[in-house]
Amino acid sequence: MTRQNAVLAGLIGAGIQASRTPAMHEQEGDAQGLRYLYRLIDLDQLKLDSDALPELLLAAERMNFTGLNITFPCKQAIIPLLDELSPEARGIGAVNTVVLKDGKRVGHNTDCLGFAEGFRRGLPDVARDRVVQMGAGGAGAAVAHALLSEGVRHLSIFDVDAGRAESLAFNLNQHFGERRAVAGQDLPTALNAADGLVNTTPMGMAKLPGTPVPAALLRAQMWVAEIVYFPLETELLRNARALGCRTLDGGNMAVFQAVKAFGLFSGVAADAQRMLAHFQRMNG
Repeated sequence: MTRQNAVLAGLIGAGIQASRTPAMHEQEGDAQGLRYLYRLIDLDQLKLDSDALPELLLAAERMNFTGLNITFPCKQAIIPLLDELSPEARGIGAVNTVVLKDGKRVGHNTDCLGFAEGFRRGLPDVARDRVVQMGAGGAGAAVAHALLSEGVRHLSIFDVDAGRAESLAFNLNQHFGERRAVAGQDLPTALNAADGLVNTTPMGMAKLPGTPVPAALLRAQMWVAEIVYFPLETELLRNARALGCRTLDGGNMAVFQAVKAFGLFSGVAADAQRMLAHFQRMNG
């Protein structure tokens, strides 16, 4: 991919004012000598919902945006509006990065690689026989693919929409083999047998406080991973750490998905360690 002289990127999502993504991209752009602008397109502030995606994509194209990141609640709703999907995005069924180039909209998924990299670094040697995942939305689909790729043998997926959990489990089994994933039925029983727990729901965000799993169901022997990164210590992680669980916060996924998206937008490889250090300074 050729280097862009200037990059104009944005993030479409709901309730994203606290996002660290613009600062991560712009700071790395500065370090690389690029003119790099990154804008928030917050559906809540604009009083819009995902029905506005066609209009927002068209506006971005007309204003010569280089690309867009896509977050909750648009990672699946965006797909019918795109011209092409990367193999990862097609397999996962969710898009978090759209490159706008030569009149085409190409969807990518950097969440899967982002979570996998953070998991390898933060929980490298944990047991992976049975894992419970909360959430089966766009981020959940990416994380589930990452978990099974990283050696989780059996994944139980819970979602407020049981049909969505069943659909994701079906998709995963097509890719990874029969019975690797199931839609969970009984959360206490599943957690009692689990090596680890991953939250991929927005529950725990500053704008959606709370925990997806009652503290009473956590056990000291399990590891707990989170994808919410604002705040870095969610109620779920606070409860888990109080018990002595090994934990992984959402910061690594936030950084490593941004590293990959930066490369897609700019044509230049990002310095992952520099972006990680910048993120840690912002959250210090």
